[in-house]
Amino acid sequence: MQAIIVTGGKQYKVSEGDTLFIEKLEAEAGQAITFDQVLAVMDGDKATFGAPVVEGASVDATVVKNGKGKKIRIFKYTPKKGYRKRQGHRQPYTKVQIGAIKA
Repeated sequence: MQAIIVTGGKQYKVSEGDTLFIEKLEAEAGQAITFDQVLAVMDGDKATFGAPVVEGASVDATVVKNGKGKKIRIFKYTPKKGYRKRQGHRQPYTKVQIGAIKA
């Protein structure tokens, strides 16, 4: 069984037992969460698509950990003008383990 969920402004195709890195959620490690915005549910040959979401469908997951991604370095400069700007960014994420898909 597979589902397409929306979280953090992005869409993810998930199945039971998957591990994914999503945008940071306000949840502690080990806490159970539920994704209610399910766009589609596929079960073998049978597929259900929502308009925009599937009524009564949800995906249960468990938070594994919260962390930060690898550092992205941003470097801007203007040649011959002496303008140089160096900046770094680490995007926070939440690692979740998908449990049951209820449709």
